[in-house]
Amino acid sequence: MTYETLVYNISIIVISIIIDMIIGEVPNKIHPVILMGNLIDKLKNYLPNTKFSGLLTILITISVFTFICLILLILCAYINVWLFVIFASLLLSTTFSINFLIESVRNIQKDLEEDIEKARKSMSYLVSRNTSELTESRITSAAIETLTENITDSIISPLFYTTILSLLFGIIIGIIGAVIYRVSNTMDAMLGYKTKELINIGCYPAKLDDILNYIPARLTGYYVVLSSFILRYDYKQSYDVMKKFALKTPSPNSGYPMAATAGALNITLIKEGVYELGYGTDELTKEKISEAIKITKVTSILFILTIVIIYFIIMFLVL
Repeated sequence: MTYETLVYNISIIVISIIIDMIIGEVPNKIHPVILMGNLIDKLKNYLPNTKFSGLLTILITISVFTFICLILLILCAYINVWLFVIFASLLLSTTFSINFLIESVRNIQKDLEEDIEKARKSMSYLVSRNTSELTESRITSAAIETLTENITDSIISPLFYTTILSLLFGIIIGIIGAVIYRVSNTMDAMLGYKTKELINIGCYPAKLDDILNYIPARLTGYYVVLSSFILRYDYKQSYDVMKKFALKTPSPNSGYPMAATAGALNITLIKEGVYELGYGTDELTKEKISEAIKITKVTSILFILTIVIIYFIIMFLVL
């Protein structure tokens, strides 16, 4: 890979991050994740609730979006290099969501300050649990759990696959890798529940998401520990809680960033009847959400800096 190609690749990645932070999400009518959801929903309603249907859903959804995105990327590259840069950056920006994730949780915090019923309703859109009787501490816990779990799903994983694949095969394959990850994560979000209606069709989509998040989730946990050190939170407890509690969740991955955050903030994150993460003694007040947001921001920045540094090292080596 040439120096010019490396500059080209990292420029698209950085531009996509800037787009996400400044412009935000593209309109729902053309947002790939919304379109993925629509296709998955149609397949779920059309196909029987079997494991084979889940496998078929994976193959159809990934094939459709890989083909469409690949054709559009190649077409833009053929027409004009600047058109390609703009489209590639926009497409890549739809595979992760830094700004939207943080704002969604910040809005929960604002609702808590105004009215707990409003916060309960807002929280119900973000989690699968019943929120109608959640106390302030339980809403705070749910908000922090959602925020930190999604550091992996919404930020680290898509950028991880983009970086690895773009370095190995070029930016087009890197973007396709991020699209495939987003398809997998969307399928898991819609089908990956152990209910009577979804336990079979959601089996393979959930397993695929677990596999794809395995390395990124663990990386995220360690980045949260590092962020805790930088922010002068309890990074030693962050590491200890992560090691002891990360596998206490039903998911083999989500516990890493959640447990590390719980340790850093000296709190215990609780999902009734499912898990308790940490041994913290601080009260779960809404102010803790602000601290979790700080950790999320620094974790994201550190990971983005890592990507840039890796690219610059390789660029230096090929000079």
